[in-house]
Amino acid sequence: MITSLSIKNYALIEKLSIDFSKGFSTITGETGAGKSIILGALGLVLGKRADLTSLKSKEEKCVIEAHFEISKYNLLPFFEANDLDYENDTIIRREILPSGKSRAFINDSPVNLQELQELSLFLIDIHSQQQTQELSDENVQFEIIDAIANNKETILEYQSLLKSYKLDKSKLNSLLKRQSESKKVQEYNTFLLDELVAAQLKSGEQETLETDFEKLNNVEIIKESIDRSLAIANEEQIGVMHNLNEIKVSLQKIASFSTEYHSLLDRITSVTIEFDDISDEMNRCSEKLINDPEQLDLISQKLQVIFNLQKKHQVSSVDELLEIQANLENSVLELGNMEEEIAALTISIEQKTVELDTFSTTIHTNRLDSIPVLSHKLITILETLGMPNVRFNIDINTTETYFQNGKDELQFLFSANKGTDFGLLKKVASGGEMSRIMLAVKAILAQYSKLPTLIFDEIDTGVSGEIAIRMGEIMKEMSQEMQIFAITHLPQIAAKGNAHFKVFKSTVGDDTQSELKLLNGEERVVEIAQMLSGTVVSDSALNHAKALLN
Repeated sequence: MITSLSIKNYALIEKLSIDFSKGFSTITGETGAGKSIILGALGLVLGKRADLTSLKSKEEKCVIEAHFEISKYNLLPFFEANDLDYENDTIIRREILPSGKSRAFINDSPVNLQELQELSLFLIDIHSQQQTQELSDENVQFEIIDAIANNKETILEYQSLLKSYKLDKSKLNSLLKRQSESKKVQEYNTFLLDELVAAQLKSGEQETLETDFEKLNNVEIIKESIDRSLAIANEEQIGVMHNLNEIKVSLQKIASFSTEYHSLLDRITSVTIEFDDISDEMNRCSEKLINDPEQLDLISQKLQVIFNLQKKHQVSSVDELLEIQANLENSVLELGNMEEEIAALTISIEQKTVELDTFSTTIHTNRLDSIPVLSHKLITILETLGMPNVRFNIDINTTETYFQNGKDELQFLFSANKGTDFGLLKKVASGGEMSRIMLAVKAILAQYSKLPTLIFDEIDTGVSGEIAIRMGEIMKEMSQEMQIFAITHLPQIAAKGNAHFKVFKSTVGDDTQSELKLLNGEERVVEIAQMLSGTVVSDSALNHAKALLN
């Protein structure tokens, strides 16, 4: 429950600090006095976004701080999960700086708005007039039924599984689309790959083939040139080898006379050895030369295949063709992997469909069991609120669609009077009837909820008299289980509170301020009398006010 609220430099509030008690508290005040400002400040503490228009003085920061007693609400796991210090008296502070920057703190630890909003779900439910209209929304109606059906944990498990199921479906659809697009390309890629594989390419092969081709294609002129060179080298009387040996013999005769001559001998000896080696190599080349037209044709064909593939793929080497071949092989393999992934996803989706259907059946069954309970409780409360002939027809049907809360569709039909047909709430219920139905719903949910605090913001729209008295009594009954606040214009409801606060405006110089005050006994009698009769309070209004308070 909220135990205190302090506000500084917010809207029309310069500085305000107020303590709250458990039980039922009412808040009254003229229209425009600042009740919405109090709720706005509380909304900031609960994680709503802020802007500079919230600041009363644009030169100072706005600070809103609320204390909550949370020892009975099992919130320790939330604090541990978010690495926050747990305190039974938890303090939430919100600051808005003149720069426009906003900061939030839980027990002096900085937090982001999402963490603040998550915690607020466990602390306060602020019921506004807009929420009364939301009662016609199917999702809100399901929330009411599911609270009574105790479906919360089952729906959370269902939603987690549904998220995974939708992710699998999205992946599968994406893969199927890619597969469809890839298959067209893949047929051509497979043809290209087969072509490259059939060529049996090897790195460095092209250079070797081109060399062999040149040799075979020019075998006659090569043999003629080598044989002529051998003849010149080895002619008996005038050959190069013979002459080199003659020179070597001549230099041997004078080598001992000088190092210079000896050096010449060494050099001619080296030349002789090298030339002898060259001569032997030319012999071997000559012996290997064979005129082989068939081999030449085979080499020519292989080179032509390589040239054609290079032209097709717009490359200039066999290594580049081999790289393309590897990429095509990976592409074909990827399509195979894609098919395996599609098969695995299909199996996963089928399994999750079975599990989702099991959860949906449990949710549906629980809802069916809870509908008579909800109808009975609603009718019982509404009969005391001046609706003796009210009836509800709540119909749930299972569909094939996976919604966020199961597979059900809902018709929440209502009839207020005998002899009238059932109709949708938003079409047949008046404003006063909607207010009473919403109060009945909140009263029922209070029995199933662990929420510490509930604030009703003018839920009494469209009612008065005895009905208003009974609404006040219901809220007071609810306050036995939780802290209840009612912002009201009706004296019948204001009189039911254990504590009564008044919101009013005051003027200090040229400055207008909103203030919130806890009324004492006499002040409370006067406030309720003014609500009954206006600014001028009559004796009958005072007596009526005292009667209401008693």
